Amino acid sequence: VQLQASGGGLVQAGGSLRLSCAASGSIFSINAMGWYRQAPGKQRELVATLSSGGSTNYADSVKGRFTISRDNAKNTVALQMNSLKPEDTAVYYCNAEVVTPLWHREILWGQGILVTVSS
Repeated sequence: VQLQASGGGLVQAGGSLRLSCAASGSIFSINAMGWYRQAPGKQRELVATLSSGGSTNYADSVKGRFTISRDNAKNTVALQMNSLKPEDTAVYYCNAEVVTPLWHREILWGQGILVTVSS
């Protein structure tokens, strides 16, 4: 089971980007999915999470600008990032708690995606 992320890149301040992440492999169900980020010299931090029931949680710094969504049928999660700021520059990681057909719970991380916001 793995997560494959896509999107990211370079954008000017005030612009928008969309990150996507797909889970593949032997999956029975997926609980929470989310996005984290790690800026240079800083610890990885939560950006947004979305439970299987639809509950969302956002970092205060992105509330009102970022929107997390998921497609349960396709096992994907997306992060729409609007009004981007230079301080949003970071490597972004998708995350998912996956339940396998053997009822094993696995915490998965996608490969990091660089988002650079220029001023």
